[in-house]
Amino acid sequence: MPGVTTLRLRPEDPADTGAVRRVLAAAFARPDVTTPPEVGLVDELRGSDAWVPELAMVAEYGGEVVGYALLTRVRVKSDDHVAPALALGPVAVAPHRRRIGLGTAVVQAAIEAATELGERLVVVLGDPAYYHRFGFGRADRMGLTSPWSGLGDPWQALVLPPATSGEGPPPRGEVLFPPPWSKV
Repeated sequence: MPGVTTLRLRPEDPADTGAVRRVLAAAFARPDVTTPPEVGLVDELRGSDAWVPELAMVAEYGGEVVGYALLTRVRVKSDDHVAPALALGPVAVAPHRRRIGLGTAVVQAAIEAATELGERLVVVLGDPAYYHRFGFGRADRMGLTSPWSGLGDPWQALVLPPATSGEGPPPRGEVLFPPPWSKV
């Protein structure tokens, strides 16, 4: 149909690396830095054991990569146990494509993919007004701590539906981020 622009949500392909870097650089551009730290964060996470290829989601709009949402592996450490979880971020939309729902769509696609993989918990540091729409709530109220716990409302978590009815409660404890996160 002429004039119809299509949205495609899919996992990142290795050929998307340059386009993803451009989206991140434009979305997080600041006059005081040449390359925003979010670009380096994604580059470093790609080469780490925190990387889950199925959970690096791009939004393609009209054939152009214009949105990105990344879920990577973190661990939740309690007194006697370490459980897997995911961290959401960065989330980015190219400035010329903002305010048409692409950010919401790509985040939702990442969360749905994580649910399909049987993941139980996602944490994020971000605007509560934005992330509340996906079901995120204060992480400290769910028994989760991190270097960002002191920020209050922006430190958030989302419990995903269990893959099987026999699964216990989601993990509680200290969320341990992989080393690349310490640079952001």
